[in-house]
Amino acid sequence: MRMDREKTDGPMISAIGRAGFKVDDGYYTALLISPERADGWEPPAFEALGEADVAALLALDPPPEFLLLGTGSALRQPPLAFKKAVEARGFGIEAMDSRAAARAWAVLRGEGRWIVAALYPLEG
Repeated sequence: MRMDREKTDGPMISAIGRAGFKVDDGYYTALLISPERADGWEPPAFEALGEADVAALLALDPPPEFLLLGTGSALRQPPLAFKKAVEARGFGIEAMDSRAAARAWAVLRGEGRWIVAALYPLEG
């Protein structure tokens, strides 16, 4: 699926496919993305996801409004310990399947929202 680029600064997800996420000139199987940069990510098994796995996103200055968590090909609730640790730092988490999260990224960044996202691969 291709997405049109909104008038927004920073990296934008322009396509989503089985192989991953196209961001500007790069292609990523899994992705950590902020308004400032996009990086490939080797996420842990979903059940082992911890705060340290997204620490770079949460350290953004100014702090992000919330973390958008793409949970892979299907919606899954994040591990409770992860959710509690992130919320204890003052951040909300919006979990959805990774396709929906990539589309939400485009919409929210198009609105100028200061958010971050961690997207698990669609396959695997």
